[in-house]
Amino acid sequence: MTVIEAIQRSADFLSRKGVDSPRLQAELLLAHVLQLPRLKLYLQFERPLSDPEVDRLRAFVKRRGEREPLQHILGSTSFCGIEIAVTPDVLIPRPETELLAETAWEYLKKRGGEPVVLDYGTGSGCVAVALAAHCPSAKIHALDISEKTLAVARANAGSHNITFHLGKAFPELPPLDLLVSNPPYIPSGEIASLQPEVARFDPRIALDGGADGLDFYRRIASEALPLLAPDGRIMLEFGDGQETALPEIFARDWTIAEIKPDFAGKPRILIAHRAKN
Repeated sequence: MTVIEAIQRSADFLSRKGVDSPRLQAELLLAHVLQLPRLKLYLQFERPLSDPEVDRLRAFVKRRGEREPLQHILGSTSFCGIEIAVTPDVLIPRPETELLAETAWEYLKKRGGEPVVLDYGTGSGCVAVALAAHCPSAKIHALDISEKTLAVARANAGSHNITFHLGKAFPELPPLDLLVSNPPYIPSGEIASLQPEVARFDPRIALDGGADGLDFYRRIASEALPLLAPDGRIMLEFGDGQETALPEIFARDWTIAEIKPDFAGKPRILIAHRAKN
């Protein structure tokens, strides 16, 4: 079997299984098997595959056809240009969260100095790592409820100076210049109807935002204000349609400075600060 034949057969199989972008997925899996950049496959279409290479590809394609996320099969994903390890213990980072990280590091760079940051519900640590990479002077703290999740985040942190905290309660920290979070925001009753890659493989604890998906926003609105420096900010990712409920949740003691759209033009990032009396 040649490279092009393997791609075509794999893409046909994935298409029958309802996998989005089956040709791209097949190419990424084969590139992983061959340890090549995907685009280099185009220069080797007639290359014959060895039996072990074919067997490994078939095993990967079968897993993908069962709707296991590509990122789990590959073991990592790119986030803001940084390779982030992912496992079933963490939420797979989404492009919308890259916008959250970018918005946060742009704010921190303008703020200057040694800002104190808390990534609330850090998951894979992708946001904390991106902030540490772009703002090395910042004092980054990251909180999560799961020790298994934090183990992945610590591994992703590498040499970056990030302090991790385990638990539900906000840790005792110096006044925060920024609290950033991509909290769980899927309504409990909607999780089962999500794509299989999400409903079956992402950890429920990272998805479930309560009956209406807004439990964590209520908590942040009620508990985060004393943690902030007088001119500190919160930046929160939220789900489709939730922008209509957030102004009421943050009506008391908060001023919403901006609701920023994502790359598709949908409202996605809430930026707020202490209300000025």
